[in-house]
Amino acid sequence: MELDERKTKILQAVIRNYLETGEPVGSRTISKYTDLNLSSATIRNEMSDLEEMGYILQPHTSAGRIPSDKGYRFYVDAMMSEKEREVVEMKEMLLERQDKMETLLKQVAKVVAQNTQYAAMVSKPLTHGNKVKFIQLSRVDAGQILAVIVVEGNVIKNKILSVTETLDDETLLKLNILFNTHLNGLSIGEINLGMISAMKQQAGAHSDIVGEVIDAVGEAIKEGEDLEIYTSGTNNIFRYPELADNSRASELITAFEEKNLLSELLQENMEEQQNTGIQVYIGEETPVQSMKDCSVVTATYELGGGMKGTIGIVGPKRMDYDKVVGTLRTIQSQLDELYKKEEH
Repeated sequence: MELDERKTKILQAVIRNYLETGEPVGSRTISKYTDLNLSSATIRNEMSDLEEMGYILQPHTSAGRIPSDKGYRFYVDAMMSEKEREVVEMKEMLLERQDKMETLLKQVAKVVAQNTQYAAMVSKPLTHGNKVKFIQLSRVDAGQILAVIVVEGNVIKNKILSVTETLDDETLLKLNILFNTHLNGLSIGEINLGMISAMKQQAGAHSDIVGEVIDAVGEAIKEGEDLEIYTSGTNNIFRYPELADNSRASELITAFEEKNLLSELLQENMEEQQNTGIQVYIGEETPVQSMKDCSVVTATYELGGGMKGTIGIVGPKRMDYDKVVGTLRTIQSQLDELYKKEEH
């Protein structure tokens, strides 16, 4: 006899209820617990079948049932399969979105450079205060478990954790419930010592895993904050004699190629942005040493959900500021409109 959809739902309800309460589960509880709209008598018959098939057991002291090892195995395999499918779908969706985003921002940098005839840079948007969306622990082998952590900002982090003893299916399930109950929807700043202490207490003998998972969450969120920058029009620097001598041009081009200095500039801009979202650095005001003979104009753009990035234009001090600011404002509004269209 195979498990049909009805038996599967009843088995899952028995296991979930038992995991939550630790008490044997009766047919009346299941009739309230599921959306099957079945009578207690029908559920009793189905539970008898499940017992015959070895998925649940009836303790001598109770009329209720508890899961057998076979039942736990079915539940875990089904849950893992579903979660793996969700993670694969999420990865595919995020990769597609990231590819579109990368193409768009490269095009923005190119258009800005062409329109202004200066050098342009665009940073990929970051989601500040990333929050945990989902945590899944699964067994790799006797001494290792895999933690899959999904956080906002389209980041999925996999981390192998070492364990001193093999964790059985019920323990893994309880740890998954523990982590997702406490951490989902929180940023790393909202995870405090009191919460970690309570989780360690609930994890009991496996309290060391709590600290490792928290560390992995921190790494995942930090990974999501790495700044990626797209540049275009670097050769436009040679159009302006005051920037075109060998040493100055070389320093500027190196800054554009290595991008770490641009990263500092754009990060600073996002932290110190004014209400207009437009920032103008002239000569010595520019925080990047190799750009002290230039003017840099930056604009912050938003794509909703706390996602912010920066567009920057680098040119001579005698740049056409009206045109540059106008171009940046146009791009800001176009990105905003594009995001609203995608949302609807």
